[in-house]
Amino acid sequence: MTNPSILYRGGRLFCPADPRATALLVRDGRIDWLGGDGDAPSADRVVELDGALVTPAFVDAHVHVTDTGLALAGLDLSGARSAADVLAAVAGFTAGLPADAVVLGHGWDESAWPDRRVPVAAELDRAAGGRRVYLSQASIHSALCSVALLAAVPEVVRAPGYDASGWLRRDAHHLVRAVAMGSVTPVQRRAAQRVALGRAASLGIAAVHECGGPEISSEEDFTALLALSGAGAPEVYGYWGELTGARRARELGAVGAGGDLFADGALGARTAHLSVPYADGEPGGCGHGYLTAEQVRDHLLDCAAHDVQGGFHAIGDAAIGTVLAGFAGAAGVLGVERLRAAGHRVEHAEIMEKRLIAGFVEYGIVASMQPAFDRLWGGDRQMYASRLGVGRSLESNPMGAMHGVGVTLAFGSDSPVTPLDPWGSVRAAVAHFNPAQRLSVRAAFAAHTRGGWRAVPAGAGGRDPRLPEGVLVPGAAATFAVWSTPAGVGDGGLPVLVSEVAEVRGPDDPTPLPVCRRTVVRGSVIYDVDGDGDDEGGAVGAS
Repeated sequence: MTNPSILYRGGRLFCPADPRATALLVRDGRIDWLGGDGDAPSADRVVELDGALVTPAFVDAHVHVTDTGLALAGLDLSGARSAADVLAAVAGFTAGLPADAVVLGHGWDESAWPDRRVPVAAELDRAAGGRRVYLSQASIHSALCSVALLAAVPEVVRAPGYDASGWLRRDAHHLVRAVAMGSVTPVQRRAAQRVALGRAASLGIAAVHECGGPEISSEEDFTALLALSGAGAPEVYGYWGELTGARRARELGAVGAGGDLFADGALGARTAHLSVPYADGEPGGCGHGYLTAEQVRDHLLDCAAHDVQGGFHAIGDAAIGTVLAGFAGAAGVLGVERLRAAGHRVEHAEIMEKRLIAGFVEYGIVASMQPAFDRLWGGDRQMYASRLGVGRSLESNPMGAMHGVGVTLAFGSDSPVTPLDPWGSVRAAVAHFNPAQRLSVRAAFAAHTRGGWRAVPAGAGGRDPRLPEGVLVPGAAATFAVWSTPAGVGDGGLPVLVSEVAEVRGPDDPTPLPVCRRTVVRGSVIYDVDGDGDDEGGAVGAS
């Protein structure tokens, strides 16, 4: 028995192959027909678009779903502007909590504070009434910990990255994070995951790439999330970041053995591995490389042995150079063409230069990038300028240069490092601080839609590899979003995202972004602005 056919009509469709199309027919999870209202075939049900814009739905190519849900429903420190703000937020959040509660918070970023002093462990103890406190920095590569939490992990004092102040990095951070996140019960975890997936659906996101691993989540967290994939929510494609863990990735249901398999850390924590020292760190400090070229090679060979896509987290140019040296080693065994065919990924790829970009081209590496990083921390006055100097800051996140030579880009948020905000990410790529790295709206939109599907192995998650993804054409998967566009639609068929006034363009551009009215995944409604989520007809208006 087939599902009822549904005709969406009276809208504007982003369909370059038929720019005059105003309607589409969905049948059995596919786009069965597309064209003008007057030519529309009959259908079992009709949805009036009332002038709304229909586009392919977004894919967020790098998220941490449970962390995102905990941040959305818990202690959000992104608005803190001082140590005092953090302590006040902790005190207010913990009032009334049980004495044995573990306090989880996220999002503080001292790089923009007038006084960059952060709270120390004893201050957190007092603010939280002696409770265990774990507060991850915006990058999630360091955290502030209370005395009570440090005492619960006695081995932490011997781990690299430990500091008696309670601000931990590297291995020490991984130890305390495991204990803190281990306090989340299965019920709390499921609730957090549903909150995050619901938020994604409300933003027109049809699929997310979850980046898990033994150093960032747990097997239980990972498999519980995969079980929610597509069940009235965005589809979840999991990446398990365990070195030479391709077999285990397959067993867990992952589509790839990569994601947050750390070749280095993060710029915010000064642990990204650079070839030139940090401008504001210890003399000669270049961060930390966590992998050798030989380990990278062996991981790629392990992925080939199990026919699994691989990948690495690499931010600094030294770390990316190590990863590419490992690719060269693997190519010596497998051959370049077999390596290219696997579609391996590198997450972030922030500090690049021509030689490294050429390596991405040679080995067919997908660059999973986050345009919001430039918006929040790039330019000549923000965190990257402090960490790297203005020159390197403006050269970071070279999306334009990579797109220009054919590197496949897949955009995401790294949520909760930056918020789920797909149109904001498209605008960030269009308004990159460095004009030479800016993308067109169409190219940036493609990286956040079609690029996300291209970054996942064909057929992953039970998808039909014959179905086009990320486009509105007959025969494609019926995965799309319906939008109100308060700033209008441009000549290219996509929303206006930047002001016509050149002086106000940039990270703080006041142009209102589109608002999602409905999100559809393979014909099923996973979000509707009216909250009913049915397809009994009616209207999805643009007002």
